[in-house]
Amino acid sequence: MPDPYAPRLVSTGRMLTVRGLSLHVRSWGPPEAPPLVLLHGSRDASATFQFVVDALAGRWRVLAPDWRGHGLSDRAPGGYWWQDYLADLDALLDALAPGEPVRLVGHSLGGNMALLFAGVRPGRVARLVSLDGFGLPERRAEEAPAHLARWFDAARRPADPVVYPSLPALAARLAAANPRLGTPRALFLAGHLGRRMPEGGWTWAFDPAHRRPFATLYRFAEAAACWRRVRAPTLFLASGAPFPPALADEPGGVEARIALVPGAVCERLAGTGHNLHHDAPEAVARRLDAFLA
Repeated sequence: MPDPYAPRLVSTGRMLTVRGLSLHVRSWGPPEAPPLVLLHGSRDASATFQFVVDALAGRWRVLAPDWRGHGLSDRAPGGYWWQDYLADLDALLDALAPGEPVRLVGHSLGGNMALLFAGVRPGRVARLVSLDGFGLPERRAEEAPAHLARWFDAARRPADPVVYPSLPALAARLAAANPRLGTPRALFLAGHLGRRMPEGGWTWAFDPAHRRPFATLYRFAEAAACWRRVRAPTLFLASGAPFPPALADEPGGVEARIALVPGAVCERLAGTGHNLHHDAPEAVARRLDAFLA
């Protein structure tokens, strides 16, 4: 088996107490450089930006937190609400870049949180990039009873971890989900996305409670109200195929959503999947360097 991917830039980590939880923040680059904050996606972790960080021009102090219940951050005993991610980000930025507008980049869930935050706190964001984050498909109010019933049922069941016999087995699961990844990168990611079990085997580092649905329905009208308030120059950097696919069936598709953000532009990276920062890290890094400078 080949060796894991070897990072060009080695990160350091620290723990910050945020809203009663200990959250892990990974950083790369010189402390005096302008801060660039990277927000990972659901069931992911900060280390998965390593390939992009290695390809950046080196002009940034890159800061990437692990969301609550992800990576090396504490788990939330009471479960997860997406609003908590926003409140955590608000507090984290006060600690990491007090009083300074930041360049904010998020992938998927992280991109959606970045867009919402930039609308709620427009003065805190200097430039904004959403990597394949266009919000979720709209939900109708009539779906609420059935959705709440599913949430009730999920909350009753224990959130059991999925266990793999070894780290290479977990890496193989990642490679099977994304054939573009390759074994060295899959092994590197597995080492950060996985956690060794005390009784043997490996499981995912994220809290398995993240497999439960959020209690509330996704109402895009609320997100749209935030997006319209974004004042930072904004780039939607998208994968080669629309994500999530259901957005293509909405009136106007993702283009109608992009148009809600004043002055936003969108570019697609052909030949990439949803994890475009894994599939084409050099191309993503070049676009980030150009847009964020």
